Amino acid sequence: MAAKSLIHSAGEIRLSNASEHSATGTPASRPPEHWHCRGRLPHWEGGAIPQGITFRLYDSLPQCLLDQWRNELAALADKRPDRERERRMDAALDAGYGSCWLRVPRIAALVEGALLHFDGQRYHLHAWVVMPNHVHVLVTPFAGEPLSALLHGWKSFTAKAANKFLRRRGAFWQDEYFDRAIRDERHFNAALVYIENNPVAAGLCAEPSDWPFGSASRRRNG
Repeated sequence: MAAKSLIHSAGEIRLSNASEHSATGTPASRPPEHWHCRGRLPHWEGGAIPQGITFRLYDSLPQCLLDQWRNELAALADKRPDRERERRMDAALDAGYGSCWLRVPRIAALVEGALLHFDGQRYHLHAWVVMPNHVHVLVTPFAGEPLSALLHGWKSFTAKAANKFLRRRGAFWQDEYFDRAIRDERHFNAALVYIENNPVAAGLCAEPSDWPFGSASRRRNG
């Protein structure tokens, strides 16, 4: 499916401008105030550029595994461990480690509803999928809407509601999240396909639209 068929206005997101980004998704020439750093990962806060985002449950990756990766990736000869770390993280998340509270339909629907709530008001939501222990989103924040604020809103609301439903207290989401700026239309399409196909790749269903909590299913069912 062409990217523009899922973008409310091709001009609004300026996909051609996204080609100014480097191969790692890092903007080539932007003022430093557009960067936000929390934890170990820097996050791009500029508006009008599509972002691929992954956020996960707090217990979705064991700390011993993260420590092992940190040591192994630090030794990579090319000194560019970000892609390999992303690949490993995706594979480990798809293995379904941890509590996997997002398997509960009520909680998955809650998260999906939060993503959709401000679509068209604070951002354009192009694609999403709620997996058992993590969430993938392809979104373009409107100008003046910091990515960190959007994530905080989604995570804060859903954590409180999910904990109430589960009758538990404590951390629900991992504080950190992963984001990658979309470089061009080809990158956009690849990100969209990856997100919607994630349940199939993880062996959870046969077709992307079979997974009930994602953009592929919503598009099929209206």
